[in-house]
Amino acid sequence: MVARDSENKGTISFQSRILPPKSVWMEDTKLKSLDICHPQERNIFNRIFGGFLMRKAYELAWATACSFGGSRPFVVTVDDIMFQKPVEVGSLLFLSSQVCFTQDNYIQVRVHSEVSSLQCKEHMTTNVFHFTFMSEKEVPLVFPKTYGESMLYLDGHRHFKSMSVPVTLKKDYPVEP
Repeated sequence: MVARDSENKGTISFQSRILPPKSVWMEDTKLKSLDICHPQERNIFNRIFGGFLMRKAYELAWATACSFGGSRPFVVTVDDIMFQKPVEVGSLLFLSSQVCFTQDNYIQVRVHSEVSSLQCKEHMTTNVFHFTFMSEKEVPLVFPKTYGESMLYLDGHRHFKSMSVPVTLKKDYPVEP
């Protein structure tokens, strides 16, 4: 149990938590990026092409998994992608990624995509992406500190468990002459 593994046995409060060995706080795994949505990325409806959003999310997720795992990660699963809101040309695209679950050498990364236009200053969610990566070596466990992070951890675990078949990484692939 995640909460039990990180609690301070000397106190009754969850406020003073101790990080177990070979572990990382979930809040320390975040990366963010900002992109300006230029007209060359538009589709036939004069909105930003979904493939552009997916590429940017994947690149940030890969960078997050790479910096967390300390080696070059391999993508294993990309969960279903639902476009919740169109992105207009000229908008600012904010992407934030976070490792939300790990197991052995697997890394589950969540990327939250928000958009802000010049007309309205508020940020609106356009997508939430979930990627599963595999590292060449075993990765540290992530531990949530807050209630919100605990919900992300459970959601990441659920997305990880929905992976149909575990993948094994071969070091030597046969090459045909």
